[in-house]
Amino acid sequence: MILQPSSRLSIGFGIGLALRRQHSRPAEHVALQASRHDEATNISAPAKHSPQNSRVAHMNMANAVHSALEAAMELEPKSCVFGEDVAFGGVFRCTVGLQSRFGKNRCFNTPLSEQGIVGFGIGLAAMGWKAICEIQFADYIYPAFDQMVNEAAKYRYRSGGMYNVGGLTLRAPYGAVGHGGAYHSQSPESFFCHVPGLKVVIPSSPMEAKGLLLASIFEPDPVVFFEPKMMYRTSAEDVPTGSFTIPLGKARVISTGQDITLVGWGQQVVVLMEAAKLAKQEGVSCEIIDLRTLQPWDRETVIASVEKTGRLLVSHEAPLTGGFGAELVAEVTKKAFTSLLSPPVRVCGMDTPFPLVLESIYLPSALRVLEAIKSSVLY
Repeated sequence: MILQPSSRLSIGFGIGLALRRQHSRPAEHVALQASRHDEATNISAPAKHSPQNSRVAHMNMANAVHSALEAAMELEPKSCVFGEDVAFGGVFRCTVGLQSRFGKNRCFNTPLSEQGIVGFGIGLAAMGWKAICEIQFADYIYPAFDQMVNEAAKYRYRSGGMYNVGGLTLRAPYGAVGHGGAYHSQSPESFFCHVPGLKVVIPSSPMEAKGLLLASIFEPDPVVFFEPKMMYRTSAEDVPTGSFTIPLGKARVISTGQDITLVGWGQQVVVLMEAAKLAKQEGVSCEIIDLRTLQPWDRETVIASVEKTGRLLVSHEAPLTGGFGAELVAEVTKKAFTSLLSPPVRVCGMDTPFPLVLESIYLPSALRVLEAIKSSVLY
């Protein structure tokens, strides 16, 4: 039985094939010695090293993303990185030097066509490659929506499991940056959480970015990987230089508390941590959870926390209405209703286009979160 691709996929794949014919230089494969760190697990281990002997380097999030891409390309010869301007390093410099190291046929620019980028990635993944697409800003992702939702997400299902595009990873910088305005600041994660067949991942630190991105690349399902661009150069920490993964679908409890559970992802985790410090000064103990993976999300960890604290606050930059926080609130209300001491609350962006001058008012700040914490505790 031969599965015939749809016309939409054929268009995207055709654009991709035209691109590939422009690049013929073979790339060299360099083996990487993988290391383990904390809860991370090996992807591939030519040589194993204990965590205490793992080499680390101080990286910001952009460096960590670059390190993950480099590690993946070293581990898997049938992997490539492509998108708008990635050959010279990309707008945020996350792919700098990859073309010179791995060759023009494994890191290359594409036309300004998000539909074509994702369509080519689908075709490449269907042929067994690790296709790592970059959409320059998450705000530009919408022209590729049909390819992602009607092709990538359904590929395995519509073929009865005969074919899949599990090698597809779609990276996109998302969220506020301080001056991005309406077309460079959006948080579209909830659109993709609604689609069966896609996984959605958002890191909150350099360590998380590297481990989660490597896990996404080697995940047997297509993954949408949103990177909080405000954190590219504002967040830095020691990160293992080797290869490691952080399991998808498992949330991270950043700090334990007794009075209220705070849940967020990406840059908003930093805001929740700041709000928790302010709340502590007023005698309120907060448990902070970094969701990490939005689809599938870690229900067990969140529900167990709420059963302990009796209260839930979810915060994200995306608009309130239809935001993914509503899904968490609905599930927690259903599964932990008898444990709730107050109604779950959401502190989110506003139901307006993302503003430029009024960005600080639009965003769910630590002070807004603090007020919601006090309101919930005093309910």
